[in-house]
Amino acid sequence: MISYTRSKTLSRVLLVLTCIAITTGCASFERPSKPAAVPEIRPGVLAGYLSPTALPDSLSLLPPPPTAGSAALALDEEVHRTSLAVRGTPRWQVATEDADLTFPRAAGTFSCALNAPITEQETPRLYTLMRRIRTDASAATNKAKDTYKRVRPFVVHQEPTCRPEDEKSLRQNGSYPSGHTTIGWTWALVLSEIAPAQADAILARGRAFGQSRLICNVHWQSDVTEGYITGAATVARLHADPAFRADVEAAKEELAAVHAKGLKPTRGCKAEAEALAY
Repeated sequence: MISYTRSKTLSRVLLVLTCIAITTGCASFERPSKPAAVPEIRPGVLAGYLSPTALPDSLSLLPPPPTAGSAALALDEEVHRTSLAVRGTPRWQVATEDADLTFPRAAGTFSCALNAPITEQETPRLYTLMRRIRTDASAATNKAKDTYKRVRPFVVHQEPTCRPEDEKSLRQNGSYPSGHTTIGWTWALVLSEIAPAQADAILARGRAFGQSRLICNVHWQSDVTEGYITGAATVARLHADPAFRADVEAAKEELAAVHAKGLKPTRGCKAEAEALAY
């Protein structure tokens, strides 16, 4: 018979071995605190998740842009006229900020909707996720843009935009569909999955992000409408990618930790809400 002392000692050894086994087993499932290095395809722009063949084919997905004399083009012109009234207002300022897709600035776009900061320091996996899906969403618009080469409203009507520094490049880039809208809606759909409790606010902000392109006088309504479609198609393709799905799960954990800490958004949320309600 094993004595009480030997039994107690054996129990302790077994407990230690069990803890080691659990710790070792769990370690293989721990997510790194920082994302793996992702190459840049050009300065400041990370490679996306999708290969060229995995991207949505915007040329096949979307109808041609509105033609002269159509009801759709009449709607585009009407929305263009009404959007001009917003110039110089706080909503115009938000639209100007939305036009900037560079990071870290763009990472704060959904900060108020999420009620949390999105920064490289606090949420590195989420921050990198946003940068990578920006690349995929932008690339998804290329076939239709390059084929139709639609002229933008500020060129047609010889009017200013919210970012004069972008006008030279925009003149060379097709208007249909809206790349910014595609990117913003892709962000919104993915973020609403990561933070379902804030989904309504996130989607509303994503919709406003597209409308900012009308206010900036750089897109037609039909460009924006089809940008939402292209964004949704991009998200559908992204969900087939294992690396993307893993990063979404990691981003959920990061965001939960940020909310637990009570960290505040990086934007002035009261002023943003008032501007977007204009």
